[in-house]
Amino acid sequence: MTNATESIEPAELPARPRWLADARFYEIYPQSFADSDGDGIGDIPGIIARLDYVRDLGCNALWLNPCYDSPFKDAGYDVRDYKKVASRYGTNDDLVALFDAAHRRGMHVLLDLVPGHTSEEHEWFLASARPEPNSRTVVDGGTGRVENVSERYLWTDSWISGADGLPFIGGESERDGTYVLNFFKCQPALNYGFAHPKHGWQKPALGPDALATCEALLDVMRFWLGRGADGFRVDMADSLVKHDEEGKPFTIRTWRWMLSRIRSEFPQAAFVSEWGRPRESMAAGFDMDFYLDWRWDGNPNGYNLLLRNTDTPLRREGDSSYFNADSGASIKPFLDEYLPQLAEAERAGGCFDLITCNHDTLRTAQRLTERELKLAYATMFTMPGAPFLYYGDEIGMRYRPIPSKEGGYVRTGSRTPMQWDATANLGFSSAPAENLYLPVDPSADAPTVAAQDADPDSLLCWVRAMLRTRGMVSALRADAGLRVIAAPEHGRLFAFERFDGASPSEGRVLVAVNPGRGEESFELPDGRGAAGDVLASLGEHRMERGSATMGPQSFAMWRLQ
Repeated sequence: MTNATESIEPAELPARPRWLADARFYEIYPQSFADSDGDGIGDIPGIIARLDYVRDLGCNALWLNPCYDSPFKDAGYDVRDYKKVASRYGTNDDLVALFDAAHRRGMHVLLDLVPGHTSEEHEWFLASARPEPNSRTVVDGGTGRVENVSERYLWTDSWISGADGLPFIGGESERDGTYVLNFFKCQPALNYGFAHPKHGWQKPALGPDALATCEALLDVMRFWLGRGADGFRVDMADSLVKHDEEGKPFTIRTWRWMLSRIRSEFPQAAFVSEWGRPRESMAAGFDMDFYLDWRWDGNPNGYNLLLRNTDTPLRREGDSSYFNADSGASIKPFLDEYLPQLAEAERAGGCFDLITCNHDTLRTAQRLTERELKLAYATMFTMPGAPFLYYGDEIGMRYRPIPSKEGGYVRTGSRTPMQWDATANLGFSSAPAENLYLPVDPSADAPTVAAQDADPDSLLCWVRAMLRTRGMVSALRADAGLRVIAAPEHGRLFAFERFDGASPSEGRVLVAVNPGRGEESFELPDGRGAAGDVLASLGEHRMERGSATMGPQSFAMWRLQ
């Protein structure tokens, strides 16, 4: 076996799915999107009924949060059966029907893969917890093969044993041991081994027991890819191997082992990692990585600098994010962190993606104005990588501080029902209000799709126009190049060029944004006297010989000939 501490740079880059270059993703939290049967919970038939809305919005790909069978102690990220759709969402046949309906519309669908842990109710875990090693078996429903899963999870060798610094549970099973957790108490960690085993119960990464877990996960991937899924967003992708070193070399080699096998069978399947460090995730073989929203002890990462640079994200006061018109912030701190990571992804042939928000992140509409959101989304949708739009962000749905639901805690307020129209429950469900998965926004001014669809100046219409423009301009493809034109350290302006192909002369657009309250100017690239056609604009801007001036809170995109 090759030493996992050797260079993590891939010797040969895997082929990336061609469709990702034009992908524009829409993230759907299934239980909150559309309820077709009136039970108060969103479902797969409801998603199918709204596919035309997503397509017409300009998104041609979906990411579905977990829809597998689960006791829902962590909103479905505690999987009880990877191969079965949760009954509240429908059936396996319904999910296959969603794949088919999306494909007929030229759309792709990513499922959420949860590789690091299962529910404590999963049959693997229940079997592994039995006292006698010989009885720790499960039967594969498809093949009838009997498999011993004694080492499928991370069990210690004694009921009073600690877990070498890892969180663990004892006294919950008849097995003489304690077991390691990945997140909540209900989520026992799957066994991908340890980087440097030092106790008898610790198995080596890429050893026989760890590879058996890898094979089980590959079996899950094959099951859904074979039924029409187009790939997976992978939850906590960097968390597999325990006590891994800096740079995650053992986790990287584990993913390369799995992805090299599944890609040979499904070459157009896409894998998007929840990792946040593209040098590592791309080396592991992923196609894309997210620029996640991180803020630890008041220290923001680049994404946080853009949209929520504050310790009190429900208040505008004190917010120093770039797109806040009153922050005075420069784009430079963001670029200082973002550009090196973008370069790492591009060197590996992959993409580093921006999100408007997601199911783990507080929405921004309660703090940023509609104009600020328009500027933010227009800029993000014209940057490299594939854009990920979280359901409801296109209408400015607000975060709501409500009690925790299914382990959501503070995240619950970003998971409320989609707001379609002014009918009962804002068009989400015909159920009595008290039966809804989560309460809808009761505000008189709660934004809805119907109201904004009728207003040509709405956030929805702006988002739709920007996503459609992105889909028609090759220089805005996920893998097209980026060149910064203006990013003053003591100004608000940000201007950049996107170009299609290896040479900047093959097709270019110029994008400029000024989120501040004053007028700012910049010199046009390459000594140009003027730019070409305006592809999109918001607010005042003017082109003079050799320069462009952006008015307060403005955005513009020109074609460069």
